[in-house]
Amino acid sequence: MMPGRGLASRSATNEPRSLPLEARNSFLRLISHELRTPLNSIIGFSELLSSQALGPLGSPQYEQYAEIIRDSGQKMLKLVGQILELVRLREGVVRLNPEAGPAGHPVQDALDLVRGEARAKEVGLVYEEATPPPWAHVDARALRTVALNLLQNAVQFSPPGGLVHVNVRPKDGRVLLEILDRGPGLASDDVDRVLRPFDDGDYALTRRTEGAGLGLPITRLTCDLMDADLWLHNRQDGGLAACVVLPSADGGEVAGAGRRA
Repeated sequence: MMPGRGLASRSATNEPRSLPLEARNSFLRLISHELRTPLNSIIGFSELLSSQALGPLGSPQYEQYAEIIRDSGQKMLKLVGQILELVRLREGVVRLNPEAGPAGHPVQDALDLVRGEARAKEVGLVYEEATPPPWAHVDARALRTVALNLLQNAVQFSPPGGLVHVNVRPKDGRVLLEILDRGPGLASDDVDRVLRPFDDGDYALTRRTEGAGLGLPITRLTCDLMDADLWLHNRQDGGLAACVVLPSADGGEVAGAGRRA
């Protein structure tokens, strides 16, 4: 888009300049350190107090307060991490290292990370993978982040006793990661809204779960960076389907393409 007449005559010395990539990286590292360090101290000392490792606290309420401080610190630490990740993605300072490999490996790593949360909510996890395992050309860490965010969302909105199904299979020359839950699904107006960070609409005001709702926006931006497609849709039999279509890679039949031991 060409600048308007008023902007065209603007002095070049007055125009804002974006920071170089390395300067932005340095700034984000500094902010990350300055925020995470005190939060880690808060969490660590509150865990020490709640465990009463150095002796009884006295009133039982003190132990409860220490646990509240610990839980609040952990939530704040997660929020700080998500905000910084959003900034890094939107500022273009994230650099991926895509390689060919079994698409199921990072997904299974994400499943391992979410099992405790699923167990606490009495939600079952079912994993299925095509044979032979499909290979994708992606950054394994980025794919694990995408799978983890979608799994946490599915577990969070699943009812107790529900199941989350995870499928990895070839589709139309690419690789499909599909995560299906039995939660309430989304209103049609919310499908796009939940993928936007810090949306202040009805969804953000009426959701039943805690958190800033940044997992899905981070997932969308990460998928864009991976050259992957992401879409959400309600299932006909109830629940939500989160689908990620990944770039495929040759070599799915070579040695070592099987599932992790």
